[in-house]
Amino acid sequence: MSWLGRSKLPQVGTTIFTVMSRRAQALGAINLGQGFPDYDIDPLLAELVARAMRAGHNQYAPMEGLPALREGIAHKLEASYGVRVDPESELTVTLGATEAIYSAIQAVVGAGDEVIAFDPAYDAYEPAVRLAGARCIRLPLAPPEFRYDWDRVRAAISVRTRLILINSPHNPTCTVASAADLERLAELIRDRDITVLSDEVYEHMVFDDRTHVSVLCHPQLRTRSMAVFSFGKTLHATGVRVGYAVAPAALSAELRKVHQFNTFSIAHPMQRAIADYLGAQPAFWRGLPDFFQAKRERLRGALAGGPWRLPPAEGTFFQLLDFSALAPPGDVAFAERLLTEAGVASIPLSPFYAEPPPLTYVRLCIAKRDDTLDAAAERLGAFAHRLALAGG
Repeated sequence: MSWLGRSKLPQVGTTIFTVMSRRAQALGAINLGQGFPDYDIDPLLAELVARAMRAGHNQYAPMEGLPALREGIAHKLEASYGVRVDPESELTVTLGATEAIYSAIQAVVGAGDEVIAFDPAYDAYEPAVRLAGARCIRLPLAPPEFRYDWDRVRAAISVRTRLILINSPHNPTCTVASAADLERLAELIRDRDITVLSDEVYEHMVFDDRTHVSVLCHPQLRTRSMAVFSFGKTLHATGVRVGYAVAPAALSAELRKVHQFNTFSIAHPMQRAIADYLGAQPAFWRGLPDFFQAKRERLRGALAGGPWRLPPAEGTFFQLLDFSALAPPGDVAFAERLLTEAGVASIPLSPFYAEPPPLTYVRLCIAKRDDTLDAAAERLGAFAHRLALAGG
């Protein structure tokens, strides 16, 4: 029996991240594609995980998250943004940010509804919308600025709009939303029954003295938003798969109804270890902007003088590489050449658009060891030189 005709996601294949990482491994390429660090985590965190298991924290944790971890997160949010969150009713620990996003969408979106998202959109967004029986309205962030067009958002809002999904710092464009952006968003939904889902997993990776503006800090948006965060990013440990969603009590209650029948409970020893880590290192996240900005500058410095254009990443742990001086638009094809000819894996932006424009950008991950970044830059430079000599 063929299931193709019954597929709920007939056009969804293997994610570009998995494809590029597998091929990078097979080809021996340097992987600056998928966003994961290749350096060690804090040894204290590793010890705390082992300690939690030895102490017997190996059975189911509470569905909504370990109380000690939720308390620690609430303290962190207050220290970060000056907002007080009720850890009992407004905070849910999830299986990474991806589960939080999925559960949030299923909680508030139903058949016939519409969700507005912005292209290039992280590839987990639309499948979750479609599985809820809704339609995803994809509005482009036009290169090279990749900024919101709020007039276009206004025109896209209809009586069926139930959710607007934003992401800042933005993956993959590396831009950061402003306070003015949030104010325009609040203005557009002020008299409408629309919820906001804000993907803020790169909250602490903002550069050049910028400040991350969270929906939690906006009085109006705070009352009708679900904000999603990830310890995988902030702890340099994407494999821990611990995230959390913050929302008003009524919205959190709806999210938990989905969460409890999706993942139910998140790994107890991981939660215990992170709670203990927050207690031991309550301000660990304050050094992240400088840490990743130094990585950004190292890669940019190593590529300086070459044919690449490198728009300074405003946030995330990525950097865009503009190859327009070397090749015509066609980011998927160029990423393939970088992989096979330069030995460097990158991520093209086209797969994150419903209708991609002509693009001359690929995304590079800067969350790598210095020697990894240096080696990748050397390969990219050699490739560019060969390409120039061959006339493209």
